[in-house]
Amino acid sequence: MVLIVCLDLNNGMYFNNRRQSRDREVIKDIAFITKNNNLIMTEYSHKLFENECENIVITDDFEGQYLENDFCFVENEDVQLENIKKIIVYRWDKVYPSDYCLNLEGYHLTSTLEFKGYSHEKIVKEVYLRNEE
Repeated sequence: MVLIVCLDLNNGMYFNNRRQSRDREVIKDIAFITKNNNLIMTEYSHKLFENECENIVITDDFEGQYLENDFCFVENEDVQLENIKKIIVYRWDKVYPSDYCLNLEGYHLTSTLEFKGYSHEKIVKEVYLRNEE
């Protein structure tokens, strides 16, 4: 499965019981890259995508029987990385107090792309792959 998250500069996500951002350009990019696969998320996250994607699977069970190429968007949960082969990070150029942090140990950065968001001047899209053992 491919994990998609939005992180601040300290790998923090979801701060003070609020999402990091609802940047429109990030939502459009996620809709584009996931258009041919399932996009798995919670009901909480679905509100961001309901007018952008038709391939959404709403669940609280991220450990379910999903395909290797399915995407999972997480913003308000501790993430278990056992079944995650690839992580796509949308990184803000800010630091917020965070309720959860994502540990990227065991993954290596393979690409970055900087773009202007709607609500953020600079967003960096980073792609990480699991290290070979």
